[in-house]
Amino acid sequence: MQFEKLIGQARSYRRFNQKPLPAGFLKQMVHYARLSPSSGNMQFLKFLTIETEEARDALFPKLKWAGALKEWDGPAEGERPTGYVVILLDKTISTNPNCDHGITGQSMVLGAAAAGVGCCMIGSFGKKSVSELLHLEEHLSPCLILAFGYPGEKVVVEDVAEGGETSYYRDEDGVHHVPKRSVDELTVAEK
Repeated sequence: MQFEKLIGQARSYRRFNQKPLPAGFLKQMVHYARLSPSSGNMQFLKFLTIETEEARDALFPKLKWAGALKEWDGPAEGERPTGYVVILLDKTISTNPNCDHGITGQSMVLGAAAAGVGCCMIGSFGKKSVSELLHLEEHLSPCLILAFGYPGEKVVVEDVAEGGETSYYRDEDGVHHVPKRSVDELTVAEK
């Protein structure tokens, strides 16, 4: 697959059809994460996979889904993710995740997109309530949660005029629009 097309498909999906993920899919995502660069190669991130319906249902209400969609409480029953990977900081190795959780998260998002699976990185959740729900040991702290499933919505990337509005939105047909600034607007200088 052409790299630009892969990045274009690696969108934040927030509605999923309920087709089960392939066996071993979440472990494969963790494998992609472990191959990713790590600050000082310390590898202080750990991963918890969630596949069972019971565990998914318990985690779902702890998550906040789309800050820009004020009237939307998240995916309805029948549109929810069919798997999660929780990225954890192992504080016995480091107390700062640096940017590693973003790097590993993006590796998993790209891996999912290559397999035709959608993903949403979720950073808005109650760390304490998620830690308690998952019975995490004291030294493990959740940094980021990735929700996976086969896309149940259309997501369109579109150019925004310079200085225009960049908030994502849904149109009357439920299509999710993601406005992006141009390369020229994002490039500060060329030297």
